[in-house]
Amino acid sequence: MRYSEFFINTLKEEPSDWQIESYSLCLRSGLIRKIASGIYAFMPLGFRVLKKIENIVRQEMDRAGAIEMLMPAMQPADLWIKSERWFEYGPEMFRLKDRSERSFCLGPTHEELITYLAFLDIKSYKELPVNLYQIQVKFRDEIRPRYGILRAREFIMKDAYSFSANEEDLDTIYNKMYECYSRILDRLNLKYFAVEADTGLIGGKYSHEFIILSNNGEDQLVYCPSCGFSANYEMAGFARADEKSQDSSVEIKLSEVFTPGTTNIKSLSEFLKVPADLIIKTMLLKDGQGTTIAVLLRGDKELNLVKCEKFIGKKLELLSESDPAGNLSIGFLGPVNLDSSIAVVADYSIKGKKNLVAGANKQDYHLTGVNYPRDFKVFQWGDFSFPAIGDLCMNCKNELKFEKGIEIGHIFKLGTRYSEKMDAMFLDKDGKLKPFIMGCYGIGVSRIMAAVVEQLFDEKGIVWPISIAPFLVNLIAINMEDESIFKASEDIYSCMLNNKIDVLYDERNVRAGVKFKDSDLIGIPLKVIVGKNYIENKKLEIETRKDGSKLSLSLEEALQFIKDYKIKNII
Repeated sequence: MRYSEFFINTLKEEPSDWQIESYSLCLRSGLIRKIASGIYAFMPLGFRVLKKIENIVRQEMDRAGAIEMLMPAMQPADLWIKSERWFEYGPEMFRLKDRSERSFCLGPTHEELITYLAFLDIKSYKELPVNLYQIQVKFRDEIRPRYGILRAREFIMKDAYSFSANEEDLDTIYNKMYECYSRILDRLNLKYFAVEADTGLIGGKYSHEFIILSNNGEDQLVYCPSCGFSANYEMAGFARADEKSQDSSVEIKLSEVFTPGTTNIKSLSEFLKVPADLIIKTMLLKDGQGTTIAVLLRGDKELNLVKCEKFIGKKLELLSESDPAGNLSIGFLGPVNLDSSIAVVADYSIKGKKNLVAGANKQDYHLTGVNYPRDFKVFQWGDFSFPAIGDLCMNCKNELKFEKGIEIGHIFKLGTRYSEKMDAMFLDKDGKLKPFIMGCYGIGVSRIMAAVVEQLFDEKGIVWPISIAPFLVNLIAINMEDESIFKASEDIYSCMLNNKIDVLYDERNVRAGVKFKDSDLIGIPLKVIVGKNYIENKKLEIETRKDGSKLSLSLEEALQFIKDYKIKNII
């Protein structure tokens, strides 16, 4: 492709609204253009990258035995109402009505629609298992679209849905998808973790997120470098460094202390001159039926609502001062003499500690010398907090590490959540109707593009892995006004095309420095430079974008080098 005939518009300046490097570089290199908040056009250069990502995803999905199809982006509300997610999904869903006032949505995901298709077409266990996938546009009205195509309102996603007759077949497909996603990210030369994660609005009982490491990532993961354990920050279990040691202090007398205005851990710690880890934080939660639960945490720990909900088995929300709570003093709550109708569950972080401080359930008062089990009862102990620096791996008891990252894929074991609600049944071999056992598997195709840029860039621009680079070679003619360089460049370009080399030929009549800067910004893996050295010595200059190494080779040697370089660097 000739540069002058290919629609590429690079920018010299940083965009005024840039937030992270990937967004800036995607705009500056001409990959995307912003249309509105969270809505982007993929320009020709970006579209080439996007298609190469799609091809890798498609190849690996086909290899895993999945079957490609295409579903409509617009979905009838009836399906979502039947699954009970029409209102649960909330304002992120784009909703619309047709001229007959029938309600539809622009699909944020396709569990409902694919389950309906299975209801229509799969009748017997003999047709199972099956795994269907599509690569399609999705729509989510993000409250804060940001970071360019990392968090957009319209994006391209590969989503797959499996239907099985039993748990064993679901496990087999789930494991295949796990391996498939790992191969996709390996082919992109990315550093990533596959971590246990919360199932969120998609639902189900088990899931893994695939997270690409990035300092600007919104997700946080926890891992153990010793044994390989890893998990999403919200789901990570951990061991405390002091869990084996019991406090040998003598229990002191329970005393009430006047603590005016100390409604948070920081102010209470400063007022009493007591470290936060010796304070009991009491949080009140309520479920949909109005039942109140008290969760006890160490003062330096944060409540993990996701873990609480999984432990209790219900959706929960934090009780605020505006909620009727039996005249309880929010900010001065504690487990001692708490209303007996409130079930108390406690985080392991306070187990074994003595002479703690807790709220007195009385405005402006706290208790000192609080000890378990002398002063309060606990219905159940559990893990209700987030891990922190210094916490240990559950498996090998070595210290955990923390990294930021970008979620790029998520796989779920859905079970029968959708099939039961939507009456999607099949006839089993025993002649009985049973609901499909389902799984779903999503990976962000357009998100991959931004995530790769976010992980693989330097001060000059993007450093694409060869597998998805828009072009493998940038053929640069130093001076197109020099007749000998012009003719040689044209001949070399034709030779590369004949050798099926994916080449961008920069024959613009601009300074060589401009061409070099554009090439580095765009991130093309190899520069092949035609200058005086070729005219005088028949030597082409070759420079690799990844490490800046340079070679001087004949045309024949250069062609072989390019072919070998591609083979060597593509997994």
